[in-house]
Amino acid sequence: MGYLSNVIGNPTDGSPVSGGGRSQNDKFSYGYASSPGKRASMEDFYETKIDCVDGQIIGLFGVFDGHGGAKVAEYVKENLFSHLLRHPKFMSDTKVAIDDAYKSTDSEFLESDSSQNQCGSTASTAVLLGDRLFVANVGDSRAIICRGGNAIAVSKDHKPDQTDERQRIEDAGGFVMWAGTWRVGGVLAVSRAFGDKLLKQYVVVDPEIREEVVNDTLEFLILASDGLWDVVSNEEAVALTRSIQDPEEAAKKLLQEAYKRESSDNITCVVVRFLHGQGSSGYA
Repeated sequence: MGYLSNVIGNPTDGSPVSGGGRSQNDKFSYGYASSPGKRASMEDFYETKIDCVDGQIIGLFGVFDGHGGAKVAEYVKENLFSHLLRHPKFMSDTKVAIDDAYKSTDSEFLESDSSQNQCGSTASTAVLLGDRLFVANVGDSRAIICRGGNAIAVSKDHKPDQTDERQRIEDAGGFVMWAGTWRVGGVLAVSRAFGDKLLKQYVVVDPEIREEVVNDTLEFLILASDGLWDVVSNEEAVALTRSIQDPEEAAKKLLQEAYKRESSDNITCVVVRFLHGQGSSGYA
């Protein structure tokens, strides 16, 4: 898992590295697929992790899309969830713990990095804790769920031209201008991210966090980098995924579809399928 350039023989052929697993309590399964796509370099990372806290099975999933290099995305992949699991309020106030983990991970990276390189990373993460699903996001990777057959976005892409994001940036003394696309300071095409030291005053790491209840209507979750979302809509992603029970196969299908549609970016997809009516102890 992680940086894939060492394990893909031909990094421009779109062939994915993939895998998956299942929780010990048979309440969810997951799969991932990741490829450089048509790019020669790989800046996407992902994490799929099952842990146990206070006797409860915890699912942790993330997609991290680097820009300006892979350094920040790799750091976030290696550190974000460990910070979260160590947080004293992880079980009692999970949203506060997620917010703190995002900010402390970013602060630690910025303090440890002596370079002046303009690099950063998005993050789209999901924490499955009992019958609660917490989705957090900075940047333009995206999380969607399928609930009762419907595609529902559970994150918002952070783009500089959004009215609220532009206002926040301008209030902080920054500016947004068109340079091929709308960019913070004419440089960066996302308005929230890890890293990006030289723009940190404007490009914040404050995650937007959404909580969803896990019940019989919640079918699956998709986390993916913008290499998917640039060419596949939320509704199309759900339609492509819904009939495929194996989440690894579903993630591979999404990646292959994005590649076929000429996505020009790295492509990473994580699919989590909720297995209702299985296992012995329910979600509680």
